[in-house]
Amino acid sequence: MSTQIAKEADIQKNWFVVDLEGKVLGRVATEIARVLRGKHKAIYSPSVDTGDFVVVLNAEKVVLTGNKLTQKMYHRHSGYTGGLTSIPAGKMLEKAPEELIKKAVKGMLPKNKLGRSMFKKLKVYCGADHPHQAQQPKELQV
Repeated sequence: MSTQIAKEADIQKNWFVVDLEGKVLGRVATEIARVLRGKHKAIYSPSVDTGDFVVVLNAEKVVLTGNKLTQKMYHRHSGYTGGLTSIPAGKMLEKAPEELIKKAVKGMLPKNKLGRSMFKKLKVYCGADHPHQAQQPKELQV
């Protein structure tokens, strides 16, 4: 029996909306990454982008469990000597909640060209409104 690989003509991209109000960050990020990769479809192929678009709302209302607000650190480096900057998750949630969601989901996608194309289908917004009403997104149950 031969392995079937999805073709671009067979792939149908849908739009989903996720409301993060009161949801745990890691649990939601795994479900979002699963939909972006296309693992929820029967046509899934690891080497083809079969995933759907995901619109995330209320990014500022996501919940971090335990002591993660103070103990979990996000690091970035400017490239210069001594250029390491570390920000706790609580401060990042206040300043840029969209980036917190994007970092969590991006870490769960493949680290290659295919993962970068999947990541472009993620749209994160603070608040309950978004500019993608024309695509008629469906509610994603998490």
